Amino acid sequence: MPIALLALAIGAFGIGTTEFVIMGLLPEVAGDFGVSIPTAGFLVTGYALGVMFGAPLMTALGTKISRKRMLMLLMGLFIVGNVVSAAAPAFGVMAAGRIVASFAHGAFFGIGSVVAADLVAPEKKAGAISMMFTGLTVANVVGVPLGTSIGQSLGWRITFYLVAALGVIGLAGIAKLVPEIPKPEGVHLRHELAAFRNVQVLLAMAMTVLGFGGVFAAITYIAPMMTEVAGLADSSVTWLLVLFGLGMVGGNLVGGKFADRALMPMLYVSLGALALVLGLFTLTAHHKVAAAVTIALIGALGFATVPPLQKRVLDHAAGAPTLASAVNIGAFNLGNALSAWLGGLVISAGLGYTAPNWVGAALAASALALAVLSSALERRDVHHRPAPVTAASSAEPVRIATDHR
Repeated sequence: MPIALLALAIGAFGIGTTEFVIMGLLPEVAGDFGVSIPTAGFLVTGYALGVMFGAPLMTALGTKISRKRMLMLLMGLFIVGNVVSAAAPAFGVMAAGRIVASFAHGAFFGIGSVVAADLVAPEKKAGAISMMFTGLTVANVVGVPLGTSIGQSLGWRITFYLVAALGVIGLAGIAKLVPEIPKPEGVHLRHELAAFRNVQVLLAMAMTVLGFGGVFAAITYIAPMMTEVAGLADSSVTWLLVLFGLGMVGGNLVGGKFADRALMPMLYVSLGALALVLGLFTLTAHHKVAAAVTIALIGALGFATVPPLQKRVLDHAAGAPTLASAVNIGAFNLGNALSAWLGGLVISAGLGYTAPNWVGAALAASALALAVLSSALERRDVHHRPAPVTAASSAEPVRIATDHR
């Protein structure tokens, strides 16, 4: 794999850290600004919404410049957003800084996926995408716990300054290591928008929303589930999230490797197993060791779907994949928001803290059904596609006619 993927992975590590580290620092931030925890939670919700809306907007704005330059500009935006957050004199200013940083998120992963795929041979594209996303998964194992610990001991502002420093390293790496890849000739915004008329692109995005939504239906409520149902101490939640992150790392790498060999079978296996494991989590959540194993499996199976889904979007939006790739990253965040809302509904309905697991299982099963539908439509299109006319076949009637004559 090219060393340029390391620069992309560093940028992904910084983005992953800033996205999730705020969850562990909400009490400190809320106390510093004198706001309630629910009000401070807007820093999470606002970021997710910024990713959803920022991904297509920033990608569209970047259609006039090279992909390398756009990646550098996005890392610059990320740095500015985190510095503003760290230095914010008021809660509203910090919220604005979070939204600024979030605008870099979707476009960075969308454009970065295209660049990563362009750096390698066609049979290694999913593996290259997974290498970039490794930075995001490792952030959940190293960056988030470390950033939380630093923020709790030295102050949350130090954490955000350090995240901004990661952005500087990522920016320097992209400038030094990522080559200038020329944009395809004649590709404009209208060509990028045309990709959304492809039903396979839309189905892949729907699978992203439902499949990863299944993961976050359970993980969003992991703290009350593990403390109230499994009987674990509050301090154990951090290590369970590390287990989840380790599962993400492994699943991402395995998903990238096998998606290059058999993309749709990889999706069938990962989505089917994810639905099964989420359903079983309703039972294993009552047992400490079984719950820990299940959480790691959810991380692995959930992120095993990321490289194949991202590659499927790139394959079916060929020629103008950048905007579709970025919007698919926004689809992950839409799935997170949707599943967290649905999980909260079933808990509020009095069905218990394990009820979101059934929601997650249903979402993952729905994604599997869409994968089967997508494959069936693809086979139908191939079956009904007219056979190409070759020179030999077109000459045959002429030869017969001549003989007849």
